[in-house]
Amino acid sequence: MTLTASTPQNLAATTATAPAAGRWGPKLWAILFVAGLAMFLDALDVSMVGVALPSIGHDLGLDTSALQWIVNGYILGYGGLLLLGGRAADLLGRRQVFLTALVVFGIASLVGGLVDEGWLLIATRIVKGIAAAFTAPAALSIVTTTFKEGPDRNRALSIFTIFGATGYASGLIVSGLLTGIDWRLTFYMPVVVVAAVIVAAYIVVPRTIEKEEGRIDFTGAALLTGGMLAAVYTIVTAPETGFTATVVATTVLAVGLLGAFFVTEKRVSHPLVRLSIFQVKSIVRANLAALAIFGSYLSFQTIVSLYLQNTLQWEPLQMALAMAPTGIIVAILSPMAGNLIDRFGTGPMILAALTSFVGGYLWFLARGGSPDPAYAVDYLPAFLLLGLGFALGFSAVMSQATEGIADHEQGLASGLVQTSFQIGGAVVLAVATGLISGAATGGIDGYRPGLYLVTAVAVVGLLASATALLARKQPVAELA
Repeated sequence: MTLTASTPQNLAATTATAPAAGRWGPKLWAILFVAGLAMFLDALDVSMVGVALPSIGHDLGLDTSALQWIVNGYILGYGGLLLLGGRAADLLGRRQVFLTALVVFGIASLVGGLVDEGWLLIATRIVKGIAAAFTAPAALSIVTTTFKEGPDRNRALSIFTIFGATGYASGLIVSGLLTGIDWRLTFYMPVVVVAAVIVAAYIVVPRTIEKEEGRIDFTGAALLTGGMLAAVYTIVTAPETGFTATVVATTVLAVGLLGAFFVTEKRVSHPLVRLSIFQVKSIVRANLAALAIFGSYLSFQTIVSLYLQNTLQWEPLQMALAMAPTGIIVAILSPMAGNLIDRFGTGPMILAALTSFVGGYLWFLARGGSPDPAYAVDYLPAFLLLGLGFALGFSAVMSQATEGIADHEQGLASGLVQTSFQIGGAVVLAVATGLISGAATGGIDGYRPGLYLVTAVAVVGLLASATALLARKQPVAELA
């Protein structure tokens, strides 16, 4: 079902770019490959920085509270502008937005490797996040507008996920190797990938994947961007500083700007965000699942990285290899996700994914603090369960979040779900780092409050998904 009426131009564009069911030519594979490289780049960067955090903190004299801003600075820019980035891709042209943002991403990464001050590094991470806020929804909307809804899109999204898993696993191992030499190399490495993606995208992504009719709601864009930036800043600062005058001011500013945004969107003829999209329950469920999945996992990765390197004194490469099975299992199983979605639907897949996440976190809570850990027994099962959760859930969340959306709003839907991923990560990580502050010398017990939070977030997501799934089945049971 299409939620908004498609214009003849949209229908023609969809017909021109969508493949015949089951038959993909070289051009379609090439487009998917280039879009997937952007996913690879984002996952590569996140995992490399996660491994390098302890070394960055030691070199630049940053404590745990300051280190969270290396991650959350990225999320601040990313989460604050994703919806604008998604809409810009729809209206300004996915190809143009994709290429321009990649250039900015590469420059910010290069500068990040050159700076010597913590605040400058955080500033480059914010700029990098802003760039990713435009590349990510552009890449995803290129996929969802090229491959029509149904088996083709499910298959394409499952392959899209493989790039993320490969990037994540590669980032762990590469960062482990590079951090052992110099953590700055982890910032230079993405520059090489960016250059390759720019060249490939310029050649492969056709100019026919272009802007939709309409115009950008600049008033709404300014209100939303300002409100999101203020909200994310408040979210990541309050757990560390408490409700200072600055936090109270940014809270009031966020509420005021976002309130004004919703009022504006109801009145303009070409809104930045069509508010009725939130009336679609499947899209709301997908975004809630995204909050729970990334919110819990990003904090778990940060906690485990700090625990293994700072407390157990593991080398960066040793820690990276330990967590690599998470990405490897995603890469192995993701090709099956499309067929599983076709067979079981997105709801059961998301439920199974969150169950796997909860199982992984509980396993680490029960066994991860062993004074003499046996990796195969104490750590590996948890990492494999998390990989299984990503393999089952990521494609399902993306598919559910974009199904039934017309081509001219695919960038919006893509930006919305990716905003949920990032906001979830920012909120939970900010609280988790506050809970584990000063835990470096306290053994696993110092990290348990953060691990309890991670597990609780995943459990809440699991219960929400289960409740939604049962509610959908209830009318059928009554008829029976």
